Amino acid sequence: MTDLSAFPIAQRWPALHPERLQLYSLPTPNGMKVSIMLEEIGLPYEPHLVDITKNESWTPEFLSLNPNGKIPAIIDPNGPGGQPLALFESGAILIYLAEKTGKLLSADPATRYQTIQWLMFQMGGVGPMFGQLGFFHKFAGAAFEDKRPRDRYAAESKRLLGVLETRLAERTWIMGDDFSIADVSMLGWVKTLRDFYGAADLVGWDDLKAVPAWLGRGFARPAVLKGSGIPARPA
Repeated sequence: MTDLSAFPIAQRWPALHPERLQLYSLPTPNGMKVSIMLEEIGLPYEPHLVDITKNESWTPEFLSLNPNGKIPAIIDPNGPGGQPLALFESGAILIYLAEKTGKLLSADPATRYQTIQWLMFQMGGVGPMFGQLGFFHKFAGAAFEDKRPRDRYAAESKRLLGVLETRLAERTWIMGDDFSIADVSMLGWVKTLRDFYGAADLVGWDDLKAVPAWLGRGFARPAVLKGSGIPARPA
């Protein structure tokens, strides 16, 4: 039987199925990347809810897995060489899972790097900018009288959506005919920007055509729809 006792996080979130990949997460735009990926590739996993509203990601047990204190993070009991592997950062996890299973990342070198390029576009641009817009539009920043921070992030988010709109103008998915980790990384962020942050008007959503169509196709995939709600949020 797989032994995860060397990982302090397993003491706070015990594994009922230690032989499966362990996911520590919450279905935020970053968290759902990994649960969607796991559903898409069909790799058995056990999800553990890390309630960031209760600062559970800053507990010693979670910090032992991710010293940056952010979800998601994983432990793969069947990592390289058959040894357990702990990993954080959603983009790194997507690449790892794709290479582990040979799914959602092309084996062709040029296409592989182009896919990773769009994943980095999400990691370095879409995620940070959309997240800041959400803060200044929906959360504590909404009370700021000075709207310049919100407007700055709205303008940059609109620009990034324009880049995505151009990319998807004649493509089904970001990489063409094949659904990939680039799509997995962005679907949750784009949906959150529109629906949860309520920022559609700020970013000119109604002027877009390709991006809304792509979002609809993405969330019509059973694995995307299921993965976007795992682990279930606290009641």
